[in-house]
Amino acid sequence: MTIKSHFPWPLKMLFMVCTIALGGAAALWIYDLGRQFTGSGQPAQQNAPAYQQELDRLSAERDRYSSTVNASESQLMIERSAQTQLVAQVKVLETENARLKEDLAFFESLLPSGTGGPEVSIRRLTVDMVGQNQVRYRLLLMQGARGKSDFIGSLQLAVTTLQAGRSTVILFPLANSTDAAQFKLAFRHYQRVEGVLTLPDGMSARSVQARIYEKGQMRTQASANL
Repeated sequence: MTIKSHFPWPLKMLFMVCTIALGGAAALWIYDLGRQFTGSGQPAQQNAPAYQQELDRLSAERDRYSSTVNASESQLMIERSAQTQLVAQVKVLETENARLKEDLAFFESLLPSGTGGPEVSIRRLTVDMVGQNQVRYRLLLMQGARGKSDFIGSLQLAVTTLQAGRSTVILFPLANSTDAAQFKLAFRHYQRVEGVLTLPDGMSARSVQARIYEKGQMRTQASANL
């Protein structure tokens, strides 16, 4: 989305013409005074009022067009500021729209869940790279209609990586990690989980497997490729 605003070229040309004319009138006045001093022209007193009147007229026009140009510059700055704010608002709305679509897909998935199925399931898992060695993940977790109490458990992410031609699996949260709390789960009907994983330098992610644990036992899992 782009907003463009330019000064009218005729307005710029008029402003330039007035400025040039003003300079020309001043030059003629000085030239006439020089002729008076050399005795080859009419008395300066005869021409001075006419030159002064023309200078005043051109000065007034120059000031008028200068004010118009300044007003146009101020308007352009206001429009550019409004454009920047509009672009930021569009980005926020796009992010919110994507989130609402995820929620809609989730609630639609609730309809057939009352007929059976696992008590806890991963309804959606998306992963993508957000940096040279960073992986962003998003999950939607659901406890089925048979769930009578809050689900208390934890999330584990197994990231398959590649480095120097060798494949390695890294488990998150890492041992003795300070962000282990974000992998804890506690919900009655559903919970959205998202975050960013940082891999060691030189490693690239190939896939992510999400595992849901309850009391040390894995209840469900889902995988996604990058």
